[in-house]
Amino acid sequence: MRVLAAMSGGVDSAVAAARAVDAGHDVVGVHLALSETPAALRGGSRGCCSKEDAGDARRAADVLDIPFYVWDFAARFTEDVVDDFVAAYAAGETPNPCLRCNEKIKFAALLDRALGLGFDAVCTGHYAQLRQGELSRAVDVDKDQSYVLAVLTAHQLRHAMFPLGDTPKPAVRAEAAARGLRVADKPDSHDICFIPSGDTRAFLGARIGTRPGPVVDDATGAELGRHDGVHGFTVGQRKGLGVDAPAADGRPRYVLGIEPVSGTVRVGPAEALDVRAIDAAVAVWSSGEEPDGPFACTVQVRAHGGLAPAVVHPGPGGVLRVELGEPLRGVAPGQAVALYDGDVVRGSARITGTG
Repeated sequence: MRVLAAMSGGVDSAVAAARAVDAGHDVVGVHLALSETPAALRGGSRGCCSKEDAGDARRAADVLDIPFYVWDFAARFTEDVVDDFVAAYAAGETPNPCLRCNEKIKFAALLDRALGLGFDAVCTGHYAQLRQGELSRAVDVDKDQSYVLAVLTAHQLRHAMFPLGDTPKPAVRAEAAARGLRVADKPDSHDICFIPSGDTRAFLGARIGTRPGPVVDDATGAELGRHDGVHGFTVGQRKGLGVDAPAADGRPRYVLGIEPVSGTVRVGPAEALDVRAIDAAVAVWSSGEEPDGPFACTVQVRAHGGLAPAVVHPGPGGVLRVELGEPLRGVAPGQAVALYDGDVVRGSARITGTG
């Protein structure tokens, strides 16, 4: 089988490519150039997709003795990931750029080009498992990335390879060292690759501008402060609310809701964050088959954590109503809700509202 190995420059993608070679596949390595100005991407140990990472990926490919290329996906990345990220925050949503990158870049733009060039699959270093075409959680639960892959369609999963899903991360590093890969001890990337400063609020402010609005008490409607734009907030946020006076009971306040049209940010106590129902849209079913009625499952609303039992009610046009068996907190529009049957992913949808 001809396999295109997406090599980010980290230890995971290098070992994944090595395992594809060991399995007897005809492997070609490719690094994705995702910025027209690579220096603008985060570098060093906290990096991802920078010029430094491209060099690390090339050296790993040399050790594996496989062909290696750098493909320019900068324009597509800007449109589908960066611009989408900015627009979502401007609309009062909380997007996940890594999830969007998997959906739009690695398993849409990259996979489409790979299939057009005669490759059979794209191989990545994600921690997830494919069992008879079903996407499931990785053995290493702390590194599991099935949540950010739950947006993939049945077609995309048929042409995907995740060789690391059965291995804990420390064993992957040990294997890299044994193979002579210099990235064996390279730290994992953190934060958002296209925000080199790590200051998301400043990054968004430079692109969205100042749009002042009030911070109000959710219970009374009283104005507690002012802000420069709803892009600086997300549901569940506790710090940086711009509220000087403490609550009457002395307890912390949290962001409960964001109204982008009026620019209002509503705050209140932690218990007011409890969500018992989720509305979602643009559902994707991992099997390719839409369920014919309600079903019980476990839902996950964040990359790590945010799990609860639920009953999902599919509606027409990819709309879902998710009734939670126990409340969740910090659920925000723009996030994804992933649906699990045990460890197996059934699908996902984009959160549009809560109840």
